[in-house]
Amino acid sequence: RFRMLSREADAVAGTEILVDGGKVRDVREAGCAPGTTIEARGLFFNLPARRKFLKAESTESAHVEHQLRLHALAAPQVRFRLRKDERDVFDLPAVAKSLDRVRQLLANDAARELIPLPLTLGNDVSVEGYVLPARHARKGRRHQFVFLNGRPIEDPVISRALAEGFRGEVADGLHPAAWLWIDLEPNLVDVNVHPAKREVRFHKPYDLRDAILRAVTDGLRPPAPKKETIVPPPKSAPFVPPVPPPPPAPVMPRPLASGFRAPQPMLDSWVAPEPAAPAKPAVAEPAEKSGPRFRPVGMLHRRYGILESDDGLVLFDPKAARERILYETLLRQHDEGVPAQRLLVPVLLDLDPRDHDLVLRERQALSEAGIEIGDFGGNTVQVQTLPASLDLDDPRPFLSEWLDETLHESAPGARFAFSRLARILAKRASWLVVPRFEEIPSLLEELFRCELPYCAADGRPTLSEFGMREIDRRFQPGKG
Repeated sequence: RFRMLSREADAVAGTEILVDGGKVRDVREAGCAPGTTIEARGLFFNLPARRKFLKAESTESAHVEHQLRLHALAAPQVRFRLRKDERDVFDLPAVAKSLDRVRQLLANDAARELIPLPLTLGNDVSVEGYVLPARHARKGRRHQFVFLNGRPIEDPVISRALAEGFRGEVADGLHPAAWLWIDLEPNLVDVNVHPAKREVRFHKPYDLRDAILRAVTDGLRPPAPKKETIVPPPKSAPFVPPVPPPPPAPVMPRPLASGFRAPQPMLDSWVAPEPAAPAKPAVAEPAEKSGPRFRPVGMLHRRYGILESDDGLVLFDPKAARERILYETLLRQHDEGVPAQRLLVPVLLDLDPRDHDLVLRERQALSEAGIEIGDFGGNTVQVQTLPASLDLDDPRPFLSEWLDETLHESAPGARFAFSRLARILAKRASWLVVPRFEEIPSLLEELFRCELPYCAADGRPTLSEFGMREIDRRFQPGKG
């Protein structure tokens, strides 16, 4: 069911057109403001076969919102308003610049961090746009908006160029947020690859890749300004004959400072020292252990613990171990209620409309994990409590990862939904802790009290053992 109201600026009255099921039902005069308004209702009223293939209402609603975002970014000079359940999802007044439209669609916190990409010219191609810092990278590419000659497109060449520009700054599996506008000669691109014209084929993809890569690199790491060095012209000076250098002073032996001796011959007087007694471990082993016997002997690059076992060498990942411990702690606390700690100053988070709706819809699940969230108006939420068992001061990284996973993966059942929450919470809290050697014994003791001590909540190993047979084969290939 379709309704359109339209009136030219100098017309006395407008025109109303009503369409039902593809048939024009009425065309008549109507009073309306200058401009055009289009309403579409009951999109699937006469297509019952299509209804059973629809996904959840929230998913279909997100698709509608995404399409309107694309059109709004492509035409910033047009006003766009989206209402859902008698509430404005967004109302975007017409603006003159693409930057203003991007800021309208972004949360306030992120909008202040936009990094402009300079206009970059290549072979018959120009690229400009904006990106967010690497810490805003998310799963999936729904925060990458690319427009080719004013039309929204998706292309792996562009995604790979963005990833390459952020190489070393964004973790694997995450994608930077970007808004790109590309102008290209129409004869250098084939737009008939996809029925909806979303996928295209470039005749010179490497030229486009190079232009995007240069734009991202210059935006993230702008070249330092060159300093102009002014060299004054040489002044004429009277000629002065060179003076011969003074004779060298005799070299006198320099007295040694107190506490130092003159160097002595080393090999002639060297005597092999007596073998030292075996050193005791710096850290005492815990009195009771439910797992294998490991003796901590050091740290590797301040990231991994080095342990000695009865059969060889063990590398220990303290962060993965802490993640497993925190994850199982939250699962044990779930049935009785996760203890929550109220924040002295609640944290305000500006979200985009899609994330805002999801957070409010999942408030009960978040509350069960010790996170109380309230609606603060607009697209802002207020985080009031955090789990007491976790050292988690800033909820933003956790919420970003949880939103990405919840949007991209279904959660069949409340238990699975809480397990996902607990896994992401444990992961984020463990990342904040710097591993220390003296904590390894107690961490091992806690780890082997867990049901699954040999892997983190996401499946990463906590321990990796290298037996003596394997080590001997590396250093003594002919042995055994």
